[in-house]
Amino acid sequence: MGKPYAFAFLFLLHCSISCLAWTETNITSDKYALLALKFHITSDPYDFLANWSVSSSPCNWVGVMCNARHGRVHSLNLGGMKLEGTISPQLGNLSFLVELNLSYNNFYGQIPKELARLHRLKLLTLSHNRFYGQAPMWIGDLFSLEQLTLENNDIDGFIPLSLFNLSRLEALDLNSNLLEGNIPLEVGRLERLKILRLSANNLSGIIPPTIFNLSSLEILSLAFNNLSDLGLSRILRPPDFVTVRSPPHQLVTLPAAAS
Repeated sequence: MGKPYAFAFLFLLHCSISCLAWTETNITSDKYALLALKFHITSDPYDFLANWSVSSSPCNWVGVMCNARHGRVHSLNLGGMKLEGTISPQLGNLSFLVELNLSYNNFYGQIPKELARLHRLKLLTLSHNRFYGQAPMWIGDLFSLEQLTLENNDIDGFIPLSLFNLSRLEALDLNSNLLEGNIPLEVGRLERLKILRLSANNLSGIIPPTIFNLSSLEILSLAFNNLSDLGLSRILRPPDFVTVRSPPHQLVTLPAAAS
């Protein structure tokens, strides 16, 4: 083997070892972020997280999926496991996370601001828990987000304006919380939005007409608030929209099937 070829071989070998070491270091970072979450979980009645341990790869853990290309944690799905506890801030270290589903559990406390670092996140589902505190102002930092579901918690305060910077958002579900104030006019900036559910809060004021500029909208749910439609319910009558049973001056609308 000539010297140039030997040098090239050694260089590639060094790069391969370095890449493997880098991947191992980063999957270790993912592992300890998940173990921190397990530490914050005070009840796991069905022992779903029994195989979450220092001695095994998180890619083999229940509820965890890894990206085949990078070998990093890609998806965390703990939905419906009846877990109880809080979300650890270290969860924000899962830098390759694309999907996070903690729905139908008994998580409580505030949603940690460290989740704002999950810039690859496309799906965030925290519905049917006991999260409380103001709607997170940092939510607009999750610029890759396509689906946000916080239904059935105790989140209060105003709808954060940063939410309307999420240009890729297709589904927004904030039903059954304690949100107050107006629905901002900026909702009309969510051009890809297909689902908007804000029912059963303490929202008030006028339903912004910008909602009806959302050409992709398929499901609109605003019932059980203190909203005024200013006659929009007369405009949105079948066959364009079907108005579902709701209190006076509240809209729960679904597009009729295309003819």
